Amino acid sequence: MQARKYFSNFTNKLYENSFLFPKNLVFMFWCLRLGSKILAVILFLGLSSSQKQAPQWGFFGHKKINRLAVYCLPPEMIRFYKHYITFLTEEAVNPDSRRYAVEGEAEKHYIDVDIYDHLYNDSAVYKLPRYWKDAVAQFTEDTLRAYGIVPWNIEKMKHELTHAFEQRDVRRILRLSADLGHYIGDSNVPLHTTENYNGQKTGQVGIHGFWESRLPELFSTEYDLFVGRAEYIKNTQLKAWEYVINAHNALDSVLRFEKELTAQFPEDKKYVFEERNRITIRTYSREFSKAYHEKLNGQVERRFRASIKGVADFWYTCWVDAGQPDLNKLIDALSNEEIQKELEQEKEQWRQQKYQVRPHDNAALYDGYLEYHSPCCFHTHQANIGTFGQNRFKQLHK
Repeated sequence: MQARKYFSNFTNKLYENSFLFPKNLVFMFWCLRLGSKILAVILFLGLSSSQKQAPQWGFFGHKKINRLAVYCLPPEMIRFYKHYITFLTEEAVNPDSRRYAVEGEAEKHYIDVDIYDHLYNDSAVYKLPRYWKDAVAQFTEDTLRAYGIVPWNIEKMKHELTHAFEQRDVRRILRLSADLGHYIGDSNVPLHTTENYNGQKTGQVGIHGFWESRLPELFSTEYDLFVGRAEYIKNTQLKAWEYVINAHNALDSVLRFEKELTAQFPEDKKYVFEERNRITIRTYSREFSKAYHEKLNGQVERRFRASIKGVADFWYTCWVDAGQPDLNKLIDALSNEEIQKELEQEKEQWRQQKYQVRPHDNAALYDGYLEYHSPCCFHTHQANIGTFGQNRFKQLHK
């Protein structure tokens, strides 16, 4: 009991200066301090085995969005997509897995529209060029990539998936469907539309993971996620921008309400320590999360629903534009095991960290919603900006 008491006090002190620390290691320290060497050895052995597998529980949203989108598809598509639903669900997070290893991946997940606000009287989200060629002509490609290209990337992916349907290429249909679902989900997140992506400019570090991961994990069972049947999209590029606009319009509430509640909650009521896969994390308390979720008044649920509907609509539109090929004939063309094996080989290459990216949701590690491995997206580092657009890049900061 004495060791536990010292352990609790020491852990709280430790977390004031460290973003992550295994509780078992702290307790082992006190076992040694108090002379219980045998117990300390046992804990050390258990700790060694438990640290081999880092927890990965923040991919919840992307996986659920892709999975539920399958059930919105028409009969002509649903049998094929249900056959591969496990792949589409589990691989919904592949774009995040590639962000360190594949050049040009990071900027596909977001767009910092507020960077351009001073050029458009604080209404850039409504006035930025909608089509890629027009945007490149005005800002240059490397400048656009420096601040994110998610709406234009969604359109590019749409054309690629349509082509995969035309070619009856099962591998590409599945991979592109999973990836497109991820990017559409990202475009519906308010904090994917701002330079203040994790509250780092407003003293709210950690809010990205709080909004995008913590709230859905706690409250999504209460959501009505039946969004109806997939519908054809006449202009997919404008639809991608519609997601960004709706998400960005919600940004003010995301930041302001958290600030207001933080002023009402003492520190020890706002945060708690929780254990996930034998790793102790400091995260937002259920009480604070509930108050914030209620204050947002269904905002997270609305963005979740928009993501599911958007993914289903885009999949369906690609299939229609490809001439509505008979997908039932493609079900046996590739086994789940075969495509999974191929993907695992690629993932080995993705684990090589070749590129520097700036923290996005990962910044939450330092406060608030903490994760051992951040599952969310990352912004590109400004060092990656090429020389071609440097003048335009500088102009945006004047």
